[in-house]
Amino acid sequence: MLVLLPPSEGKAEGVRGRPLDLDALSLPGLNPARETVLEELVSLCRADEEKARAVLGLGEGLRGEVAKNTRLRTAPTRPAGEIYTGVLYDALEPATLSPAAKRRAARSLLVFSALWGAVGVTDRIPSYRLSAGVKLPGTGGLGAFWRGPMESVLPEAAGGGLVLDLRSSAYASMWKPKGEPARRTATVRVLQSRLVDGVEKRSVVSHFNKATKGRIVRALLESGAAPKTPAALAGTLRELGYTVEGDAGPDTRALDVIVTEL
Repeated sequence: MLVLLPPSEGKAEGVRGRPLDLDALSLPGLNPARETVLEELVSLCRADEEKARAVLGLGEGLRGEVAKNTRLRTAPTRPAGEIYTGVLYDALEPATLSPAAKRRAARSLLVFSALWGAVGVTDRIPSYRLSAGVKLPGTGGLGAFWRGPMESVLPEAAGGGLVLDLRSSAYASMWKPKGEPARRTATVRVLQSRLVDGVEKRSVVSHFNKATKGRIVRALLESGAAPKTPAALAGTLRELGYTVEGDAGPDTRALDVIVTEL
């Protein structure tokens, strides 16, 4: 099973640790593209802080993020599972997984990134600021930029098992499974169910969505479950206590998980 995760805007700082080594990252076939984006981002942030803030979409209070990007080659690194913070990662709690679940996470989790393309949770990276919606002056829109490199690397990484795609739309645009991998790809939508004047209302709420996805990944890792199809995933999630709508038949790859409270 391969699980595709979004990054987080918020990131922990590296306190100490060796600097970035691109050759040590997962998916080495992405390294030429990584070097292209890294070089342009560092150069942009060193050359003109105001232009960099405008390109990156950063407000006055985030000036420090530009300075952070100038030091990406020398800044201390931490495992990606520690760098990324936010609701999904707070719910996943990578650091508190059991030893067996940590090994599964290292094998099966990929975090998509506008800077790195995709990294494993044990890959060591520095804290940075760059989102998939950014259009760099030279490289252009990053969602489009990454499609070619991803297409050359991700199908092999997907292997022959289930692909669980939990990415947000901006990062999903970087690679869309095609052919056989697409038939083995499942997406999950989290719906909050509420009673309003005695009538059930369902809605997508960002906080519920992210937290529930983090808990789902954690539960799958801790259980050791390895569903191979979207239908098998639906059954596994029900066994783990989730309410999943639809039977996920041969042509059904989008699952709805219904929650009532966070």
